[in-house]
This record gives sequence, structure tokens and C-alpha cells, in this order.
Amino acid sequence: MGSPEESNKPISLYDSSSSSPTHPLLSKPPLPSSPPPLDGTPPDPDPTQFLQISYNYGPRPFKDLLFLFLFLLFVLLTFAFGIFSIFHRNTYYSDLSSFSYDSNSTSCAESSLSELLPASWVRFYSFSSSNILYSLIWTLVITFILSIPICFLLLLLLKKYTKQIVYASLPFFIVIPIFFNVYWFVACIVSSSCSDVFPLVYRILVLVFVFLVIGVIVWIFVANWHRIELTVSIIGVASDALSRNLGLFGVLPCLTLGLVVYYAPIVVFLVFARQNGKIVPRETDGEYTCVWKQDGWVPAYYALAILTMLWSVAAMVEAQAYVISGIIAQWYFSKEDETPRRSIRSSLRNAFGPSAGTICLSGLLICVVRVVRAAVDTARQEDASGIVNLILRCCVKAFLAVIDFLNKFTINFAAITGEAYCSSARMTYELLKRNLLSAVFVETISTRLLAGIVFVLSAVYAIVACAILKAVSNLGADSYVVAALAWVLLIVVLGFFIHVLDNVIDTVYVCYSIDKDRGEATTGMWVAEECKNSFMEMKWKKVYRYIVFKIDEGSRLVTVDKVGGPGEGYDELTASLPEDDCRYAVFDFDFVTVDNCRKSKIFFIAWSPTASRIRAKMLYATSKDGLRRVLEGIHYELQATDPTEMGIDVIKDRAK
Repeated sequence: MGSPEESNKPISLYDSSSSSPTHPLLSKPPLPSSPPPLDGTPPDPDPTQFLQISYNYGPRPFKDLLFLFLFLLFVLLTFAFGIFSIFHRNTYYSDLSSFSYDSNSTSCAESSLSELLPASWVRFYSFSSSNILYSLIWTLVITFILSIPICFLLLLLLKKYTKQIVYASLPFFIVIPIFFNVYWFVACIVSSSCSDVFPLVYRILVLVFVFLVIGVIVWIFVANWHRIELTVSIIGVASDALSRNLGLFGVLPCLTLGLVVYYAPIVVFLVFARQNGKIVPRETDGEYTCVWKQDGWVPAYYALAILTMLWSVAAMVEAQAYVISGIIAQWYFSKEDETPRRSIRSSLRNAFGPSAGTICLSGLLICVVRVVRAAVDTARQEDASGIVNLILRCCVKAFLAVIDFLNKFTINFAAITGEAYCSSARMTYELLKRNLLSAVFVETISTRLLAGIVFVLSAVYAIVACAILKAVSNLGADSYVVAALAWVLLIVVLGFFIHVLDNVIDTVYVCYSIDKDRGEATTGMWVAEECKNSFMEMKWKKVYRYIVFKIDEGSRLVTVDKVGGPGEGYDELTASLPEDDCRYAVFDFDFVTVDNCRKSKIFFIAWSPTASRIRAKMLYATSKDGLRRVLEGIHYELQATDPTEMGIDVIKDRAK
């Protein structure tokens, strides 16, 4: 039994025995904490303890200008030398075959009669008939048209049935490795060549080792189940966020098209740069022939242009991630009953204005990572022997993966706060220092899950397309080629959709972590004592039929929003839930069993309507388990986004 003073304390939703972080993001060293006040209100937060991170709606200063100027210098040099290559080109480049060596002048001179070189033909895959080309065009057009509703259907499913999809996909992380492990073991026994190379003892050791690794994966899933539930919540909120910001699917292709237009003159410059040189004689075995000799600056220009193109595409990818993060963060941090206006315009203005230097620096780092990774892969293909080389390659690839992982969250912070790259990287470090496992789980599970869904959907579509082509056409074996091309097109479209959704998931996780470490999510949420008292009165004294709870975001306190008397029913409960905001509710359901026995079951309802704000959804989703721990005696739980998911029929079916 606790003392009267203890009974008046607000109850924290944070379980100190869990592995969740207890220090705020980017906080100063914590001061000695005092116990909560005894008047039933949570302690006032120390304004000096937190760096209040939120979306920066105000004017932003220009950051990392040095890298912006460096990028512009590369672009200007590329275009300047490209224009020079056009006007300085040698018009005789295409007439090299008409030049011959003149022994009198010891130089190459244009011949009056030029030998006609035999034409060389490049053989492409030729279609056996126009029917194949006709079928291919129509199949690709239909695939592209159908890919749009497929993307929206996938988004709707992830939004409505996130938990079911994730939980149904998790076993594949275990089943697929088991299948390949057993398949390899059996296939190696059947194959005589494999049996000769790998003795039975080695095969058994490999089999046992892989099963041990699978067991470790299962243990990781079980030990971190709360992080998997967090991933489910974040994927659901991210899907909802993307469905409310569909303008991204118009902005991002336009940015990609702009990059293609920007690339077009550079490609033209590279073509004309090859024509800068002269025709000179070259001696081979005592005979002179005329060959083309490029000017000395052409290889350097090629290196400059290729580096500029690589940097540009990396910067464009980072700019797209910046725009996505800015739009989603504005929606997440928007105030209650307020919809952000012109979020796309402001994100584009920030990306190509104050934060352009930050994006250029991020793109440069990613470009360097890609080049080094390609060099490491090339070294591996050259089969460099030695255990030292193997360890060195593994360390380099791991280091590059870490940089890539950190850069992804750094650009999120830059889009949210408008800070320079180094400041955003420091925020990322502080975030991952206390939330590394959660970040890895969210990133790994969401990425693998979405990639698996894309592969399965595209494979099923390719099989169906191939079956239809075989049934309605006479393509024969060519139907496999047409279906394969349709599969590639669908992979590209769905891959773009998944790329956008993956960036939205990263942004939602960063916003959630900021909220949590500021004390506005699970670690700082408190439950008013009246919540527990009202619940106990409903449970034991039947004073109430239902209780509705709400979270006061300002005081970070869960309070009682409304109670229903014993004479009220389930219809009154559903009518008391707002259409545009989240709530918790408990309902005492009385019913008669088939044995004519009267029973009572208490339902916990997590109400998260589609029209509610993203931030509210994350707040209620991450605080739900803490409230349930306080309300002891709940039998069933329902999660609903619309009234049909929590109808009285659903209650009756669960209570059977």
C-alpha cells in the first residue's frame, strides 16, 4: 500500500526498466531531478535543459556556401570548356578515312579519292513480326497505366493494415534463410561434385552455423519486439503522411526531368570534345598511317564533366530527400487544427536557396562514397589475394555504409532545422547515440519489407501478363521477353514509389525521435491519477459504462476527456469520439454467453482517425502501451481508424 502522497503523483508512461533512452536529444548535462509535485500535476520542464528542435518556419540563413560556390565553379567550368570545345572542334574529325600520308610533306593530307570503307552493322534483336512490337508497346503502356493504381492501392494497404502486413512479412525473415540452408545442404548431398569439394563434416558445420545465426535473428526479434511495434506505427503514420502529400509525386519527377534537361548540353559537350584534336601520321612497322590525336586538355575535361555529372546526380538525390523531409516535417509539426500552406513551395525554396550548399556537401560525400565503393568492388573482381586485403575491403565497405546511413538522417535534420551540414550531423550523432537500435530496426525492417513487397507484386504481375499474352496472342517464346520488359517497367515505377515512402519513413522517425527526446512522447508522458481512479470505479463499482482519455500535448498529461454513465451504450461512446483527433477509450461490455451466463469484458480502444494530424497519431501510438500498463484488467484491444473498424459487431465477435 502506498502513502497518500504517492497516490496523488501522476504516473509516468515511461517504464524505467525498458531500454528506451532517458536523456533528451541534444540536451545539456541533466541536473539532479526532483520528485514530481504532490498536487497531481507533472513537473514543469526546465526550459534550459532542452534544445527545442522543431521545424524552422522562419527565414533561414545561407549555410555551407563554400561547397555551393565549389559546385557552381565545377558547373561553370564544364559549360565554359564545353562551349569552347564546340567552336574549337576540328571539322575533319569525321573525314579521317579520307586522309593519307604524304611523304613529300611528311604529314597527312586529304586524298581526292577516298576509299569507301565497308559499312559495319550492329545487329540488334530483331522482332520476327510487327505483331511482337505491337504487343510490346501495348503491354508497356498498360503496365504503366496500371502501375499508378497499384502504387495507390499499396499505399492504402500500408495505411490501413500496417500491423497485419508487417507481422505477416516477419516470418519470411526466418523462413527464407531456413529454406535456402536446407536446400543447399540437400542439393550438395545429391550433387557428386559438391560432395567431393565439401565433405559431410563441413556441410553439417555450415548447416548448424546458419541455424545458429537464424536463432540469433529470432532472439533479436523477440528481445526487441517493442521496436518492431514502433516500426509498425512509423510505417503506418508515414503511409498516412504520404497520402496527405500526394503533390510529392508531381514534384519529384519534375526535379528528375530537370536533371535530364541539365545533362543534355553536357552530353553534347562531351561529344564535341572528342572532335578537338588533329590528324597526325603514325609509324607502324615502317609504314605511316593517319590517326586522330586528341588535344591534351580533352581527357581532363572528360574527368571534369563526369565528376560534375556524378556530383549533380548525387546532389539531386539529396535535394529530393530534403524536399520530402521538409514537406513531411511541416505536416508533422503543424499546430492542432492547422494545415501547413505552401509546404512544397517553401521546401523547394529552402532546398535551392539557403540549404543549397548543405545539399551540395551532402551530394559530394555521397559521390565520394559511391566512387570509393566502386573502386573496392573493382579490386574484389581483380581477385586480390590475402586475408589482409579481405579484411581491409570489409572495413572500408562497413565504413562507407556507416557514412551513407548517417548522411541519410543528417539531410533530414538539415531540412527540419535549416542548420548547416556539420550541425545537422551532430544532431544525427546525438539521435543515434541513444536510439541506434530503434533506428536500425526501423530502417532495416521497413526497407526490406517494402523491397519484398515490390518484388512479389512485380513478379505476380509478370506471371499474369505472360499468361495473358500466351492466351490472346501467338507470340510463343517472345511472350516471355515482353513480360520481362513489363516486369522491369513495373519495378522501376514501384521502386520510385518505395524510394519516396522510404524517405518519408526516415523523416517521420526523426520527427518522432525529436518529440520523444523533448519529452513529448513516451518518455515524458504522464497519466493523471483521475484516469486510474475512474477506471477502477468502472471496473469494480460499474459507475461508468465507458471512459474517453485524451493527451494534453502542452502539459504532456493523459486526462479523462469524457465518461459515460451506466445507462449509456456503445453508440454514445462512438458519438463522443472526434472525427479529426485521436483518443483512447475503455468500454465495459456486458453480454450473455451461450450457456446463459452474464459476463463482462473491458475493451481498450485506440482511436486514430484518418483526418487526425500525423503528430497526434505518433503521440497516441507510442504512448498507448504505457497507458495500458496503468489500466490493469483490460481484456481486449481494438485499433480503429474509422467507425466500421470498431462497430458493435466487432465487439461482440471479440467477446465470444
